[in-house]
Amino acid sequence: MARKKHNSRIIHFIVTFLLMSSGVYYFWLNYVPQKWYETQSMLPNQNEAYYVNQWCTSNFGRKEAVLWDLTRVDCLAKDYAIEFDFAKKWAESVGQSLYYSKMTKKQPAVVLILQNITDYIYVNRIERMNLGIKIFLIKAY
Repeated sequence: MARKKHNSRIIHFIVTFLLMSSGVYYFWLNYVPQKWYETQSMLPNQNEAYYVNQWCTSNFGRKEAVLWDLTRVDCLAKDYAIEFDFAKKWAESVGQSLYYSKMTKKQPAVVLILQNITDYIYVNRIERMNLGIKIFLIKAY
C-alpha cells in the first residue's frame, strides 16, 4: 500500500513537471509574432554595420543619412526612417525610429537583429506598444 502511494506521487510530480515545462516552452520560446514580418536570414555574430550594409542596398535606401541635427538614420528609404538594432536593445530602436520619423516626415521602422529564438519576445514588446512602427526582422542564428 505504501509503495503504491509512493509511485502515484512520483507520477503526479512527473506529469506536473512536464505540463509546466511545456507551458514555459509554448509561451516563452515558441512565440510567433502577431503578423508575418519580412524576415531575412544572415550570418550570425556580426556587428550592426554588417547587417545595415547587407540590408540597406543603394536601390532601397540611403545608409547613414545625416540629419540637420547631426543624428544619423541607419537607413533612410523612400517611405521609412529605419533604425537597426539587436533585439535586446528594442526600446532604444523604438525611440530612435520615432525620432527619425518625426525629423524626416517618414514612417517609423525598425530592423531587429534576432540572435537566438528567444529574441522574439522583444518583437512582442514592440507590438504591445502599438505605435505604428513597421517591423523587419533579421534572423542571425
